[in-house]
Amino acid sequence: MATVTVKQTGSPIRRTAHQRATLIGLGLNRIGRVSTLEDTPSTRGQIAKVAHLIEIVE
Repeated sequence: MATVTVKQTGSPIRRTAHQRATLIGLGLNRIGRVSTLEDTPSTRGQIAKVAHLIEIVE
């Protein structure tokens, strides 16, 4: 299955609880942390929700 790799670039401080929970759901909780996930519509939705805090590596 296809995968997508994301890296956290922004801090969850002063963000809503929903955005913090989304980062944790993506496996990210510290700046610089990298996570490889399956490329599904639900994962793409989570990435879009916190796009200002992460970057897609590949």
